[in-house]
Amino acid sequence: MESGQMLNNLMEGGEIKKFAYVWLSALAALSYSRFVSSKLPKGKWRLISISPVLFLFAILPLHTPSAFIRALTAFFLTWLASFKLLLFSFDLGPLHSDPPKSLPVFLAAAALPFTLAPAASPRNPPKLPLNFPAKIAIAALLISLLFERRRNLHPIVIMLLYCLLLFLMIEIMVGLSSKAAWALLGAELQPPSDEPYLAASLQDFWGRRWNLTVSGVLREAVFQPARAAAGAAVGARAAAMVGVLASFLVSGVMHELLFWYLTPGARPSWEMTGFFVLHGVCVVAEFAGKGRWRLPGFVAVAFVIGTSFWLFFPPVMRNGVDVRVIEEIRFAGEVLLNFLFRFTT
Repeated sequence: MESGQMLNNLMEGGEIKKFAYVWLSALAALSYSRFVSSKLPKGKWRLISISPVLFLFAILPLHTPSAFIRALTAFFLTWLASFKLLLFSFDLGPLHSDPPKSLPVFLAAAALPFTLAPAASPRNPPKLPLNFPAKIAIAALLISLLFERRRNLHPIVIMLLYCLLLFLMIEIMVGLSSKAAWALLGAELQPPSDEPYLAASLQDFWGRRWNLTVSGVLREAVFQPARAAAGAAVGARAAAMVGVLASFLVSGVMHELLFWYLTPGARPSWEMTGFFVLHGVCVVAEFAGKGRWRLPGFVAVAFVIGTSFWLFFPPVMRNGVDVRVIEEIRFAGEVLLNFLFRFTT
């Protein structure tokens, strides 16, 4: 179907109105959290006041027009914004500050996946310098290849391309959010990832290199509370292991939820949860071994890729969600190019 015809179908079906409704509802709910919930004492009462927002964020993705937009909405709101609001209930996390954030800054910090860079943290130049336009160009090339030549590709080749595309999409998505936040805040922001393909171990990959925004939210919302709760019963080292396992388990469940939004009504296979639990166990083994059981860097990255072929990508490919998402991203790119062409000619 031509991009113009698909755009007409979206307009006639009210899909753009649905998208606007979802995000205006989200911004209104976050404004309520900023002006009403923030006035309540931290703890139980603030959490109770925010609970309707959490419920709203759980159902909003179901009202979005496409699989790709649904996945982004669930990632931005159902996962990240909800976890940030949970932390905000206890005067923790990126939404809490003294003095309180202005409304535009609060909305950006809640709804967009970016993280402020730590103070006085020098950033080393990347060993594989890929600027933002290059990442977009490579992602567009991969999407075109998967859209046009998928039938001629072996499933392992397809999953390898998905690994590259997933990395690039996170870089682009979080990078765009960071650029918008930088324009608003004027502050130094943390990069989306830190060259995860150069990880020295699984701990290095998951804790310090891959998807740093999610890692930071999980560290504050899951790891630290779980470690503190376990610390009363076990030693500090064992408590840290409990925190790591809890973080990977929650990450697995949230990925399972994101996938469920793409296939409402389908029973979860729990393969994605198994993927993250497996890596949680392996990271704990590295931690317990004090370096003796640490996988070499290239083996750690190969282990992540290999286990994703086994547990992460198959449920997505089995239901055809990947094909729908690729088609929608390609369609969005065509619409954008057509718009720019008409605007500049």
